[in-house]
Amino acid sequence: MKQSKEIKSFFYGQYFAEGLRITIGSIIPVLVCALLDQLFVGTLISLGALLIGLSDTPGPPHHRRTGMLACLGICLFTFLLTILVNSSFVMMGVVLALVSFLYSMFGVFNARAATVGVMGILMMLIHIEGEYTLKEELQFILFFIIGAVWYMIVSFSFNQIQPYRLAQQELAESIRHVAEFLRLRANFYNVKTDHDQNYLKIIEKQIEVHKHQENVRELLFRSKRSVKDTTKLGRLLILVFNDIVDLFEQTMTTYYDYDAIRKMFNDTGVLHHFRYVVVKLTHELDHFAYQLNANQMPRPMHDFTKDIEHLRFKVEQIDKNYDRNTIPLKKVIVNIRKMVTLIDNMYNYSQVNASSIVKEEIDDASKFIQTSHIDWKSFKSNLSRESSIFRHAVRMAIVMTVSYFAMHFLHFSDKGSFWVLLTILVILKPGFGLTKERNVQRLMGTVIGGIIGGVILITIHNQVALFILLILFFLIAYSLFRINYILFVVFLTPYVLIMISFTGVNTFEMAKERIFDTFLGGMIAFLSSYIIFPNWESTKIKETIYKLLVANFVYLEQVAKMFTDEAINVTEYKLARKELYIASANMGSTFQRMLTEPKWRQKNTKDVNRFVILNHIFFSYSASLFTEIDKSSNLHISNNQYDLLKRTAFNLYRLIQQFDEYEAPEDWTTNFQGSLDEDENHEDSKLITEQLQFLLKISNDLPKATEEVVKRDAIKYDKEMEATHA
Repeated sequence: MKQSKEIKSFFYGQYFAEGLRITIGSIIPVLVCALLDQLFVGTLISLGALLIGLSDTPGPPHHRRTGMLACLGICLFTFLLTILVNSSFVMMGVVLALVSFLYSMFGVFNARAATVGVMGILMMLIHIEGEYTLKEELQFILFFIIGAVWYMIVSFSFNQIQPYRLAQQELAESIRHVAEFLRLRANFYNVKTDHDQNYLKIIEKQIEVHKHQENVRELLFRSKRSVKDTTKLGRLLILVFNDIVDLFEQTMTTYYDYDAIRKMFNDTGVLHHFRYVVVKLTHELDHFAYQLNANQMPRPMHDFTKDIEHLRFKVEQIDKNYDRNTIPLKKVIVNIRKMVTLIDNMYNYSQVNASSIVKEEIDDASKFIQTSHIDWKSFKSNLSRESSIFRHAVRMAIVMTVSYFAMHFLHFSDKGSFWVLLTILVILKPGFGLTKERNVQRLMGTVIGGIIGGVILITIHNQVALFILLILFFLIAYSLFRINYILFVVFLTPYVLIMISFTGVNTFEMAKERIFDTFLGGMIAFLSSYIIFPNWESTKIKETIYKLLVANFVYLEQVAKMFTDEAINVTEYKLARKELYIASANMGSTFQRMLTEPKWRQKNTKDVNRFVILNHIFFSYSASLFTEIDKSSNLHISNNQYDLLKRTAFNLYRLIQQFDEYEAPEDWTTNFQGSLDEDENHEDSKLITEQLQFLLKISNDLPKATEEVVKRDAIKYDKEMEATHA
């Protein structure tokens, strides 16, 4: 049943919708023109649709429109430039270097601009060896524009029919990842779970959650129509997203050391019941995501009232039969109840007038999105060796040009040169780890896909059946393009082989050549990322740690306001929380990429690993403190507790100051002053004291985890600068 739901959810989801959109845009022109005996014309129209379609990355409608128009302009300019100089291979090589550098630098602006740049380079590669008459050039431009316009009509038609569909699909995907994150947190109640390994999985999943939440923000909050719209669906999506982010924070909270909980309560058997209820919550989230994705009226699957009462009963039994402090378990029950309330709210939004629900942070939605304008000052400031984008652009220019000249002198065929250069283009990434990963995926996918394509061509000779398979492989490939690159290549390779078979070329000889070209291009890309202006993640660790420490400090300031009964601005708090999510995700992804680098670049791995885990625990305790105090109306914070918080903040600030090449936050004392009552007898207050003591302990451990990282990073930086000047 669950597997069936997952399959249906994929077909309802954004990735299949994107694959369907690209397939309709690219295949229909070929079909229509083939019926009119104009297959070549259909191919040109299809090329225009495909390149524009690949630049149509998810985002607000006006951003997508701008990106597609920019892609059309860049592609046409590149085509004209290419045919102007490709009669001279020396001039072509020089222009290839310039174009590869300039278009790769588009990554300075944003991911959409980077994709447009890749499409521009691809256009040059397609025509790098071509020779055309004026009539053929005009025909290409005409049919390419027709294909581009056709795809844009298809894309905008989808958007006009269902304007919120993409946001709805992305939100459902975001909820599903939050459910998976919570499922990993539930593993802490299993004594067999490896503590540190589970934390690393959690941090990896947190990166995914952050990515999808940012995508939802882009889709919803960049559109005035979404924020101001009073229609049921538009407002519902905004409210659900607001609550799923709050729910994600609830999943992050930690009220006690998990190791201590497992040691204290393992023999009672109660942890199994907690894990069962938390996993049940994840099923409810999956169910909600499925219904949202399927565009159905969300209806709950479970009633958690009995589950919560059962947990309370089990805890009461421990109070009666064991002499143990059950406050942490009681707080976990409270946390579960809060998550259930948020889930209930998400379901109820579809039953009420959503436009009447006012939330401060939604009214301030514009503050939660990052501006990404085309800023040429940013472009100019990145023309430096310290910029990873600049290093990548220089590497791309050198590798593409040298490979082009080498293949010319070695008398490679035109198609062989194209495939080698294309492989370099798609594999070579700014970071070594990403290049290595993409290289392995491309090579494996090409071999597996080549075998599948060969078997199909041996066993199936019916042209209609082959054409149906061609469309199917194309659809599946581009449905998986953004979520699983290796499967994308696996399905795209037989599509290419079947397409080639229609031209009458010896398919098996062509397949062998393409596999060889892919291996050659992959090897060139991999070696170049290793030796030509390499981007090592280990050199970025210091800056990433600094930004994360600052984000933790700013978030802790929000907690301090709760301690002193200062009025909390919800928007400010959620902005601080968002920045901490971003910094944590960046830290996690940098660490993951560093693990893929050569061993000699991984001297700090253990220290960084420890820091990443400590940071996650630190934020979890900070978040639990905030939510605990925010929801308690009769809680008394003592001066001793406030002093623990101030000492923790001071430790963070002192650690931040060690990064002397960066500007530290303002004096920590401005937001951590005063004294409070001495009342510390409240039961909840004792738990808060324990949490604050644990936070203080982590803040004392953080310098130990960062000391060697910062020291070694500084040594490496000095050596690299000496080598540069030498």
